[in-house]
Amino acid sequence: MPYIAGMTTPLLFDPAALALHRRRASAAPADFLLHHAAADMADRLAAVLRPFETAAEIGPSSPVLAEAIRPGLSASWQSADIASEVLPLAPGSIDLALSALSLQFVNDLPGMLSQIRRALKPDGLLLAALIGGSTLSELREAFSQAELDVEGGVSPRVAPFADVRDMGGLLQRAGFALPVADSDTLTVRYDNAFALMADLRAMGATNVMAQRRKAFTRRTTMIRMAEIYQQRFSDPDGRIRATFEIIWISGWAPHEGQQKPLKPGSAKTRLADALGVKEYREED
Repeated sequence: MPYIAGMTTPLLFDPAALALHRRRASAAPADFLLHHAAADMADRLAAVLRPFETAAEIGPSSPVLAEAIRPGLSASWQSADIASEVLPLAPGSIDLALSALSLQFVNDLPGMLSQIRRALKPDGLLLAALIGGSTLSELREAFSQAELDVEGGVSPRVAPFADVRDMGGLLQRAGFALPVADSDTLTVRYDNAFALMADLRAMGATNVMAQRRKAFTRRTTMIRMAEIYQQRFSDPDGRIRATFEIIWISGWAPHEGQQKPLKPGSAKTRLADALGVKEYREED
């Protein structure tokens, strides 16, 4: 498996292919997911009752995110492009890190989270949205079955994105305090599978996996994929469904004034008393 120069992490995504796809998509972008994430991020940030002085957008800069966030933010704003997998921010230089739908294509996500943690001042906040693992599950299933039917084997098609159940642990490993991870799911409907794939190209989100097949997909495989998609994932009106999962993560750079978890055995009230139930011991 290929590696990035200077890194020991296997190269899951191809940075050159990702950059190329994003350049092509910029001409006529399909950015409804980004608009959704940016609006949600603005709402979540508004619920944080503290001011910020220096904010950085982690990932390719986007006017969509800036337009949604900056009107309600008094902090200075800068962009930190992570195309090289190296965060161009000095340690302790910002107190707010925001990222909208960029971190899912990082080859070393734990390492990137650690870099963001180092760039934050004490009590600085990371708030990020990234594509989750259930995204495009229908397309993955349809392509796998079509390749088995037509070609007798399966190739990597849809990226293995993060699982929300793992994100809290990754934040803790990176040194964040008070980590939180949750997700929401959008179902988008299309006329057919080819309309969905056209949207994915306009998002710059087509296959950028390092182990992807480099040859063009056979026409018969594509037709079979569309047939399976229609058969398994269409509504009564004939339109197909596509799932997009957005995972939300947040964490704080540790600070002595933050709330601390209780030490084991330090509780002064028994759980059984709080719940109004009888406590049973092993000898009972």
